[in-house]
Amino acid sequence: MSARLHMAASQQPDKPSLAHTVKAVAWSFIGIRKNSASHEDLGKLNPFHIIAVALVGVALFVGGLIALVHWVAK
Repeated sequence: MSARLHMAASQQPDKPSLAHTVKAVAWSFIGIRKNSASHEDLGKLNPFHIIAVALVGVALFVGGLIALVHWVAK
């Protein structure tokens, strides 16, 4: 019976964590990502999570640039 439970547990797909989604989006922003890792993420990650993390990343990037310009212009 424990072998059957072990097989059932091993057949379940790994749920990607928020950290994995953030890591995948960050590597995509930088532009250096292995093709195999990118294809792997296509099957694992939720597209809505990717979009949400990307929008937050873009907002942080733009906010950082605005803050840098204000700091330099002072």
